[in-house]
Amino acid sequence: MIQPIYLYGSEVLKARAQEVDLTRKEELTQLINDLKDTLAVADGCGLAAPQIGVSQRVLIVDGTVMADVYDYLADFKRVMINPIVLEESENKCEYNEGCLSIPGIYADVVRPESMTVRYYNENFEEVTERFDKFACRMIQHEMSHLDGVVFTDLVAPIRKKMLAKKLQNISRGKVSTRYKAKIR
Repeated sequence: MIQPIYLYGSEVLKARAQEVDLTRKEELTQLINDLKDTLAVADGCGLAAPQIGVSQRVLIVDGTVMADVYDYLADFKRVMINPIVLEESENKCEYNEGCLSIPGIYADVVRPESMTVRYYNENFEEVTERFDKFACRMIQHEMSHLDGVVFTDLVAPIRKKMLAKKLQNISRGKVSTRYKAKIR
């Protein structure tokens, strides 16, 4: 079912999400389906459970929407339950990021250029996988949500200061989205 996306200023986006109980498969499957349905109408490339108001360590990424820019993402989709970063590269890269919870704002963020993650997939199987390029970026962005961090928390201080008024407006509901959105 399509859920509203919580916007910047909502408490759920600031909290560290709880680890998922893998024995609650029916509830977890419903959450995953809600994330997929919501992402499909919002036209994004990733969504974490806190963004739909559920403080659990679940995220989805769908690189297929970026395949026209990054052809290696043509078949890239992942569901990650309780993801854990096992290793990050020392090399960093910078990408311009945006977020469905922070509509209309984009900023450069520096993150590791590759990482290895252990997670459970939607079939509740444990997977260890290495990611790089934009696939890595999408997953890092969504994993940050699980830790109560939004991308604007990671930008240079001067840039964050420049964005302060826009962020304040979003937190007050003074923003327009093409998808159902909610604050608090």
